[in-house]
Amino acid sequence: MLSHENNELLTRVGPGSAMGELMRRYWIPAANSDQVEKPDGPPVRVKLLGENLVLFRDSKGKLGLLDERCPHRIASLFFGRNEEDGLRCVYHGLKFNVHGECTDVPCVPDSAKDHIENAKRNIRVKSYPCMERAGLVWTYMGPPGEEPDFPELEWTMVPSAHRYTTRHVQECNWLQALEGGFDAPHLTFLHRGGETDASRNFVPSFYEVQGTDFGFIVATGRDTGEPLIKWNLNIMLMPFHKIISTQPFAAHMWVPVDDDNTMLYSIDFRPDRPLSEQELARAKGGDWIHTENEAGSDHALRNKRNDYMINRELQASGLSYTGIKGFGTQDCAIQESMGPIVDRSLEHLLMGDAAIVKLRRLLLQALRDHADGKPLMGIDPRSYRVRSTRVELPRGADMAAAMSNLVRVDKVAAQ
Repeated sequence: MLSHENNELLTRVGPGSAMGELMRRYWIPAANSDQVEKPDGPPVRVKLLGENLVLFRDSKGKLGLLDERCPHRIASLFFGRNEEDGLRCVYHGLKFNVHGECTDVPCVPDSAKDHIENAKRNIRVKSYPCMERAGLVWTYMGPPGEEPDFPELEWTMVPSAHRYTTRHVQECNWLQALEGGFDAPHLTFLHRGGETDASRNFVPSFYEVQGTDFGFIVATGRDTGEPLIKWNLNIMLMPFHKIISTQPFAAHMWVPVDDDNTMLYSIDFRPDRPLSEQELARAKGGDWIHTENEAGSDHALRNKRNDYMINRELQASGLSYTGIKGFGTQDCAIQESMGPIVDRSLEHLLMGDAAIVKLRRLLLQALRDHADGKPLMGIDPRSYRVRSTRVELPRGADMAAAMSNLVRVDKVAAQ
């Protein structure tokens, strides 16, 4: 059970909130690069951490991410003209460059030169720096001039043929989605092909969570009665990344749109070779972590308005535990069913929720450390040189002592 006060601390992400200010210290994906592929192309709306923004690529190919509101009369810059190295508001013609600086004030007569120059000096729109990695546009929304180096996330450094990325809006708070990603017991049930009493044999018997310099590691051990315990180690990289120990490897990013909505990025990747046709077919088929979206939209085809197209006959047949197609859709259905922000004070936690409890404690500690001015986890880009894994260790082995070394890699794939 989490107190109402702590629940608010962990879930609220808007400007001025504790978690929102912490997240703003990291690089955050804002859009797909192909959404702003052409210089002087149409701007696109972006919403991150409760802020309404507009993204554009100027005449020279530079990216700009600006507050959507024109600071003159607060009209939307989404309707702006992207031309001649700036975004021009169509209400009165004021133009802003990628740094948010006002470069033209055509609604003032040329004779009022002093007034024009004063306006250019004093009128500016909030802007955030951008960079491109792995087919995505990333932004830093923290204090100006304090941008960290980009983290060495392995999947962002492999060639494009080695990865497959999708995204969609998840209609709940980011923490519900993150916790679902590290809830090991649900894998045995929610994603199971059918219901069977034997499913209890696959529930983890051991749980270890360890804070690290990049975030934390969650290790779950399954006791099958053999001399060796089967351990699965998954990684959380601050502030919202997960690396999954499947083959190919998989990754998630639960990026807060606002308090009530999350942009879920899902990635399959291989460091060693391009994804095979079979691996791509699984990713695109809708049965794995990726979802099928409505045409031209970031919203899932199977969503809460159509009950995720649940098939009760399939559920009753024993071929599907849920009757809902796809691991990703199954996760969204359950996480969204809790409401936009779940009241965690109502929970009755069990033994299998040990990892969830520890994750919350680590996140609360991260907020305290940030408030105290202590170094943040994951600011050193080299700390992200890690890879989720599965290992077998003798019964009684000290997993807590071994965890950090098991996930480290000397280097990640080169670009």
